[in-house]
Amino acid sequence: MCGILGIVARSPVNQLLYDGLLLLQHRGQNAAGIVTSTHNSLHMQKGNGMVHDVFRTRNMRSLPGNIGIAHCRYPTAGSAFNSAEAQPFYVNSPFGIVLGHNGNLTNSERLKEEMFRTDLRHINTNSDSEVLLNVLAHELERAQVKLRLDPPTIFAAVANVHKRVRGAYAVIAMIAGHGVLAFRDPYGIRPAVIGYNETEQGTEYMVASESVAIDALGFRVLRDVGPGEAVFIDEDGNFHAQQCAEKASLNPCIFEYVYLARPDSVIDGASVYEARLNMGDALAAKIRRQHPGLAIDVVIPIPDSSRPSALQLAQGLGVPYREGFVKNRYIGRTFIMSGHAVRRKSVRAKLNAIGLEFRGKNVLLVDDSIVRGTTSREIVQMAREAGARRVYFASAAPPVRFPNVYGIDMPTRAELIGAHRSEEEVAREIGADALIYQDLDALRDAVRKVNPRLASFETSCFDGHYITGDVTSDYLASIAVRRDASRDFDGEDADAAQLDLNLVTAQ
Repeated sequence: MCGILGIVARSPVNQLLYDGLLLLQHRGQNAAGIVTSTHNSLHMQKGNGMVHDVFRTRNMRSLPGNIGIAHCRYPTAGSAFNSAEAQPFYVNSPFGIVLGHNGNLTNSERLKEEMFRTDLRHINTNSDSEVLLNVLAHELERAQVKLRLDPPTIFAAVANVHKRVRGAYAVIAMIAGHGVLAFRDPYGIRPAVIGYNETEQGTEYMVASESVAIDALGFRVLRDVGPGEAVFIDEDGNFHAQQCAEKASLNPCIFEYVYLARPDSVIDGASVYEARLNMGDALAAKIRRQHPGLAIDVVIPIPDSSRPSALQLAQGLGVPYREGFVKNRYIGRTFIMSGHAVRRKSVRAKLNAIGLEFRGKNVLLVDDSIVRGTTSREIVQMAREAGARRVYFASAAPPVRFPNVYGIDMPTRAELIGAHRSEEEVAREIGADALIYQDLDALRDAVRKVNPRLASFETSCFDGHYITGDVTSDYLASIAVRRDASRDFDGEDADAAQLDLNLVTAQ
C-alpha cells in the first residue's frame, strides 16, 4: 500500500504535491518523495520518514515547475529501511523518467532476469517498482520511432508493459520534457482517480490514489482510471487516454474499503464511508441472527477505521454507541509497522481507555479487521483492565486466512491469527468472550450496494483466490522464506507455511 500523486498545473506544483502527500500519508509512512519538471530537467527530493520529515523549506524551493509527481511508501517488496528504495525511481535512458508505484508485482524476479539478459538493464535495488520503471523505459525505447514521444507511442509501450508485468499496480510516471503518465493493471486492483481544475490559464489535471487528495486540493473528480487504461497529460495540459490491455476487468481490492482508504474517499464509484456503514448493518444483522443471547450494554469502536461500522452496528442493535478509546494522533498505524515487537509496544502508546465507558459493562468492541491479532489482544486486555465485565469483539471483515501478494503487508499464513483457527479459537487467542466475523458475501454486498456496477472484487486474503492466476504455492512459500527477520519469521515457520499454502492451488 502506497500513495501516488501526479499533477500537471498552470502554476508551481511543489506545495500542491506536498499537501497531497499529507492527505495520502495514511497509505505509507516509511518514505516519501517528490519530483518536479522544468522543460527537460527533473528536480527530486526523497528520503525515509513521514512527509513532514522528508521535506523542509529549502527542499521545496529546489522543486520548481508546474508538473510533478509524488509518492509515499509503505514497503511490501524490498527493504523498509533502505533509503535508496524511496520513490519515485529515476532512469535516464531513453528519456529522463521517474516513476512511483502502488501495488506489488508477482513476477518481478523473472523480470529482473529479463532485464539483465535481454533488455540489458541493471536493477540497483530489491524494489519491484524499479523493475517496473525499467520495463516501461525499455518498452518506450522499443516503441519510439521519432525523436519526440507522442501519445500513441506511449500507449503502445504501456500495452507491452501489461503483456510482460503481472500483479497489482497503479503507476504514476513523468517523462522529462513530455508530461505525466498514469496507468492501472488490467484487473484494476489498486486505485487511481483523475481530477481536474479549471483556471483562467486552462485546465489542470491530477491523478491520485484516492479522491480525498483531489477534493481537498480544490480539484474536482473526473473519473477513475480504468483497469488496463493509460492516461497521459502532456506539458501543455492536453489530456489523452486509451485502453491498453487486451483483456480488462474491474476487481478492486476490497481491503481498500475495509481499512486502507480514508472514509472520505470514493474509489471506483463507491463511497468508502457508505460501504463501512453497510458493513455495520451486516454485522448487526448477523449478531441478531446468530448471537441473540449476547447482552451488550455498549458498542465501542477501535479508532479510526471502524467508527462508521460501529456506529451503524450500534444503531442496528439498538444499544448506545460510545467512544471508549482516545487515540494519540502522533503514533502511526500499527498495521503498517514492521515487526510484532514494534506493533505490540505501539498499541498502548497509541490508545488509552476511558474507564467510565467500560466499568461494569458488557462491551462490544468493533474493529475493521483482525490480521495478526497482536493489536486485538492488547485492546481486549485494556478493556478488561478498564473494568469491563464482558468483552465481545466484532470484525467488519471476514477472517484473514491467506497471504496478500498485491500490495498489503500480510504475506505469510504463519502470521495470520485466523489462518487455521475457528471463530471460537481466535476469540480465546485474543481473550474475548465472543467474536463475530463479517461474512465474505456480506462484505461484498456492503460495497456493491454503494455501486452496483462493481461485480467482482479482489478478495484473496479472505478466500485464497488470486485473481491474476499466476500465484502458486511455490511463489507464496518463496515469499515466506524471504521474510525479513524483523517480522519474527523463522525457517521452521516457513516450512509450515509451505505445507499450508499447498491448499491455495486447489482453490
